[in-house]
Amino acid sequence: MSLDENFNKAAENVKNLKSKPSDNDLLELYALFKQATVGDVNTDRPGMLDLKGKAKWDAWNERKGMSQTEAKEKYIAKVESLISSLGLA
Repeated sequence: MSLDENFNKAAENVKNLKSKPSDNDLLELYALFKQATVGDVNTDRPGMLDLKGKAKWDAWNERKGMSQTEAKEKYIAKVESLISSLGLA
């Protein structure tokens, strides 16, 4: 399978994990997914009352400069590690 096919399969598999990943794992998945599909962060940082939005923005911004190919590879690896630890439903 191509990298894009593996990436799309990982994106589907993450929805079928037996249990919810930790908040840190979810932030990492979000940031890698956004970096892989959009590239560098392209929005303003959310306001101070939007704590969840700021956490997501910061996690994505930490990946600034990472290639979309590398982000896809890291996303796939992260999903595979979550499947190993949490299993699929």
